[in-house]
Amino acid sequence: MQRLLAEFDVLAETVDSPEEKERVRAARNAAVLAADDDEIFGQVIQGYDRADLAEAFLGSLLFGIPMFVEGGTNEVGSFLAANPLSLFGTVVGTIGLAIGILYVADIQDVRVYKPILGVVPRRLVGVLGSSFLTALVMMTAWGRVGWSDPLLAVATVVAAFVPMSIGAALGDILPGS
Repeated sequence: MQRLLAEFDVLAETVDSPEEKERVRAARNAAVLAADDDEIFGQVIQGYDRADLAEAFLGSLLFGIPMFVEGGTNEVGSFLAANPLSLFGTVVGTIGLAIGILYVADIQDVRVYKPILGVVPRRLVGVLGSSFLTALVMMTAWGRVGWSDPLLAVATVVAAFVPMSIGAALGDILPGS
């Protein structure tokens, strides 16, 4: 729990607007309240269904909405588009973060259920897929990316995808379903 609270503190330092700071504070408080509920933490999580996908979607939106309105997302996207190695590293790092949150950090006991092709966990695909698709659709719908330069658009979506995948992973496993 201390690591999670420390992560919220770091996140609070990175946001600029009072509204974003309030959202981070509210999320931190919700985590503290949830930690007091023994039924949330320590459950065995197995299977993967539409409820899990909805939780991942909600978590990605919670972390993503500030990214949609923040101009820094486009600046990072421009940098990533100009540096393909960084873009690749960001995607790989994001996948690693999601794996770490879901399967390594021991926030919950998450079991792999019927992996795709016998190897790829459904939960990981759901978390990463929902957060990337949400970033893609929302960034396009809100006019944050233009597709005249596809590499720049994808790089900007990837910049939003990083925190959204963290939110999706946490949103999926913290309710404990």
